[in-house]
Amino acid sequence: MTSLMTRSRSAAAARPNDGDGPRVRWRDLVAAEWIKLWALRSTHWVWGLGTLILLGLALQSSLDTYDSWPQYGPVQRSHYDPMSEALSGAGVALLMIGAGTTGALSIVGEYASGLIRATLTAAPARHRVVLAKAVVLAAVMSGVGAFVSLGTFTLSQAVLSGRGIGFSVGDPGVPGVLAANAALAPVSALVGLGLGALLRHTAMSVVTTCGLLVVLPGFFKPTVHQWANELFGYFPYYAWRGTLSQLHPRTGGALPTAAEAWTGFGLWPVLAVILAVSVVRRRDL
Repeated sequence: MTSLMTRSRSAAAARPNDGDGPRVRWRDLVAAEWIKLWALRSTHWVWGLGTLILLGLALQSSLDTYDSWPQYGPVQRSHYDPMSEALSGAGVALLMIGAGTTGALSIVGEYASGLIRATLTAAPARHRVVLAKAVVLAAVMSGVGAFVSLGTFTLSQAVLSGRGIGFSVGDPGVPGVLAANAALAPVSALVGLGLGALLRHTAMSVVTTCGLLVVLPGFFKPTVHQWANELFGYFPYYAWRGTLSQLHPRTGGALPTAAEAWTGFGLWPVLAVILAVSVVRRRDL
């Protein structure tokens, strides 16, 4: 009889349940997700080491430009954008990969360890658990993104100011670029969360997230087909590289407008969270 009751409780816990059972306070859900996120060793390693690498890349790139500046011709100087030293293409790729991996592991890790069963037994409203996880992830990654954005900007412009070409935070166009640089982290993390909930496999989730955010956009090139250009412009990496990272973005049918780029930035995390909520609510554990 005891064995039968145990199996019955286990089966009940494994079935999708999004409303029955005790209703856990929202702040307790958020607190629990905060603890679980920081309990992941990957969170400390990825963002401790990763932040240092990004700061180092910005510093090295700025020093290279500082040394080479006397050899720049008039044309090169007229087209030079000092903001490009803060976050280069390589730096952005690392930032998006690190954030996307953190987002994927934040949910895949629970499935791999079996902790998700205890979580959903204690808080049967699955959509609230996923939303709490998304809120904590977005908040933490926004803080990381802001630190990286401001840190790389401060280092790079301090070096470039020695040549009289550095910017300050209040200069025209600079706040928008800094905001876009910072937004890359939470956007990528929430995309990772959605793919992790969908795939539920550590390696597959991480590889798919990195491929979707960084590798796939690299194959996109402006074409004569306007519909393709508009589609490509909604990918976060492409939108950032072509528009949002520039103080004076180029215009043209093959490039996204600022409105399209920011729309893409907003749509990806929203759709990813909707995906995560949907699959967690409908699937068995």
